[in-house]
Amino acid sequence: MAGLGASAVKEEAVRVFRETWPGCEPSVAVAAPGRVNLIGEHTDYNQGLVLPVALPMVTVVVGCPSTDGIISILTMAKEADEPKRLVFPVPSEANPLSPGLPCWANYVKGVIQHYRAGPLPGFKAVMASNVPLGGGLSSSASLEVAMYTFLQQICPDDGDLMEKALTCQKAEHTFASMPCGIMDQFISVMGQADHALLIDCRSLEVSPVPLTDSSLVVLITNSNVRHTLTGSEYPTRRKQCMEAAKALGKESLRDVTMADLKAAKACLEAEVYCRARHVISEIKRTAEAAEALRCRNYWEFGKLMVQSHDSLRDDYEVSCRELDELVAAAMGVEGVYGSRMTGGGFGGCTVTLVDAAAVEKTIEQIKDKYSGTATFYTTKPSRGAHVLKL
Repeated sequence: MAGLGASAVKEEAVRVFRETWPGCEPSVAVAAPGRVNLIGEHTDYNQGLVLPVALPMVTVVVGCPSTDGIISILTMAKEADEPKRLVFPVPSEANPLSPGLPCWANYVKGVIQHYRAGPLPGFKAVMASNVPLGGGLSSSASLEVAMYTFLQQICPDDGDLMEKALTCQKAEHTFASMPCGIMDQFISVMGQADHALLIDCRSLEVSPVPLTDSSLVVLITNSNVRHTLTGSEYPTRRKQCMEAAKALGKESLRDVTMADLKAAKACLEAEVYCRARHVISEIKRTAEAAEALRCRNYWEFGKLMVQSHDSLRDDYEVSCRELDELVAAAMGVEGVYGSRMTGGGFGGCTVTLVDAAAVEKTIEQIKDKYSGTATFYTTKPSRGAHVLKL
């Protein structure tokens, strides 16, 4: 459904709901966005800084409460493993939910299990999304936050946005076995139209950074190389970061300076040293990039984006040939300020900051130079999770 707009995604979900449960009408519709991170990669779980924007691409949940104590959920995602429809009793203290198959359901079940209000009623729901799966645009957090937002409509909680994001993160940790940082859930909950958010992942302080210049375009390029982070290199990188921080006597790499790291180089394995060097330098770059964006110094911002990509490629080793090709192709176009891989890595998307007059030329250049088939999205910062009209 990646080609459909958010309104069309909602309408399609409503149509499928009516087909699945004839005679039953949905009473609730909600949406939660994916995100693209402009800079600050693999810093969130190191208590560092990130600078994401919420996307107009969303996950939609439509449905209605029921009185039978049964939860019935259908996903419209073609990529999701079977079965696409799941039916189970409302969880209780005596009968809690647990992770299992199908995998897609774990993101949903985790949110239901950890939901902060209750008791929940039964419900019927259809989930649909135009956030590309496996593209590094946080389809999983979008799904989690959309489900939480749906639950808020049928069983209201206290409305605490920070706790909402933290609960969705907890769901991903405990049910999807992904030790993600807080960025993805945070931006999906708190995204603001026309702003990037500088998020301090230690204090959870949020500073909106205006991104309203009509001459500036954020171009997302999907390599269409799928990546799976669970059970792969992501947990390994996180463990290496923790190892480096512990060796330096710090709680996290947020508290380590580059001078500290260099002084301890002999005490660290070469690979661990490089991982820490990326994180420490990336936190500094992100702070500098936010200030450059505030000052509309796009060339400085772009320079920092390229430095970020180089560091992710060389020190963190999470890039891949396809992402490197996309960045190199974009940077060969006059009017491109900067480009970098975004997301966890090993495939997915790049994000490029480009002058509006150069967008078409950039897309053509990438098409010409890229060895695969890319998909392009021009985007603008959008709002966080919200209720839709039916």
